[in-house]
Amino acid sequence: MVLERVKKKIGGVMERKKEKNIAVFVDGPNILRKELGINLQEIKKVLLRYGNLKIAKVFLNQFASNKLVEAVVNQGFESIITVGDIDVAMAVDATEAVFNKSIHAIALVTRDSDFLPIIIKAKRYGKETIAVMAEEASAAALRNTADVVIILEGLK
Repeated sequence: MVLERVKKKIGGVMERKKEKNIAVFVDGPNILRKELGINLQEIKKVLLRYGNLKIAKVFLNQFASNKLVEAVVNQGFESIITVGDIDVAMAVDATEAVFNKSIHAIALVTRDSDFLPIIIKAKRYGKETIAVMAEEASAAALRNTADVVIILEGLK
């Protein structure tokens, strides 16, 4: 009886180790817009199909409301607030994750091709790449380079 429970517990731990660890970076001003109707819960739900979210960051500019920052935190994401354009801060953090040995996949949630160099670098270092986009027409370069492309439904 005890031996069976131990085997079951060890089996569960071993099973979890096989899952991918994902680092997700959300371009907040570009994605979290009322007109798109996309929320972090939807993003999290779709990415959890691919593995465990070990790093989950939403990048916001200084104009983000306190309500939005609170919503980000309530969904289990870290909010990173920058002055001006968030692209550089997001690119630096995502590139850092490429070199994190415990991360197996890099997910970028954006409508912007500015993050193409991160996808290329991640692939070069053996990471799976996931591009999560708001609509079919966004970021053709990312869509054509990423290993996995996810188009969110939003307000359609």
